[in-house]
Amino acid sequence: MLRKLILKFTTFAGAMLLLAFVAGCSSPQAPSDTEIEEVLTGAKRNLVFVEGGEFWLGDVGNESGAPFTPILENNRPPKLVEVDSFSMLKKEVTWGEFLVFLQDVERADDYTVENGFRRAVRLPIIVSSDPASPNYKDKPARSPNFQEAEGFCLWLAEKTGFPYSLPSEAQWEYAARNRGQPIAFATDDGKLDLDKYLQRPSPDPLQPVSGNVLIHSSNQVERRPVGSYPPSPLGLYDMTGNVAEWTRDWFHPGFDHLPSVSPVADQSLSVHSEERVVRDLAGHGDHTGGLATVYARSDHSMDSPYQGFRCVVNSSKPVN
Repeated sequence: MLRKLILKFTTFAGAMLLLAFVAGCSSPQAPSDTEIEEVLTGAKRNLVFVEGGEFWLGDVGNESGAPFTPILENNRPPKLVEVDSFSMLKKEVTWGEFLVFLQDVERADDYTVENGFRRAVRLPIIVSSDPASPNYKDKPARSPNFQEAEGFCLWLAEKTGFPYSLPSEAQWEYAARNRGQPIAFATDDGKLDLDKYLQRPSPDPLQPVSGNVLIHSSNQVERRPVGSYPPSPLGLYDMTGNVAEWTRDWFHPGFDHLPSVSPVADQSLSVHSEERVVRDLAGHGDHTGGLATVYARSDHSMDSPYQGFRCVVNSSKPVN
């Protein structure tokens, strides 16, 4: 009798363990109202107001007249444009924030290996509380595609009532260049002092921060938590290095196609009908020929993974 009871209990316990394991691997629960509110509050609290103005969009060249990006032609000649005032998130969107969004819109499970998203083998679309993980909650999110990056900003707009969106290419460059100044790097002093930890064969994510920027091998998925380095004079972090960032413009070589006021390249102005502009190529680890500068730009298909992003509020007044 005792043996039967022990066997029954063991079987029941095993079933409970199996159930717990399956539950732990099942689709994530919807985020709590508190988790959503924390993301929304942070999105309003962490905005930097950028006063608008005129500037030369594109590679203006250094003091000697030589281009900052000699191996690129798609950012020349520069064009004089005017941007309205706007507010920009001071930091890139994090894994923690991004997963709250994906869970709230019930798409987190769409980006698993089991559901056919094979790129998750290299970088799962998950969040971790382990600071050593590439998916640590405070490290920059890498969206699985353009649509989800854009969707996060539109989700903020829907939840808060403020006009959030991805930045236009002109907004991104204007902010990275401290309101259009002819500088090459969006760091605290306009120069590069490279963090050395990813230059080692076996990077240690917990190694103390050094330097003022992260430019690394494109083969590495490791990043620093957002805001690890000193901000630019405008108060913006990681606009040179860490991760490359989506903008909302459709890609077109050069800038002649753009309007002069509040320029945004829509699809009708692009010869690349499926490609959007990505900025901060230093986030890819590309730093030769001026590709680490704030002038470098690239075209990426809309299903391109691994790009980071930040949002702007398209309002001429600061968000209180």
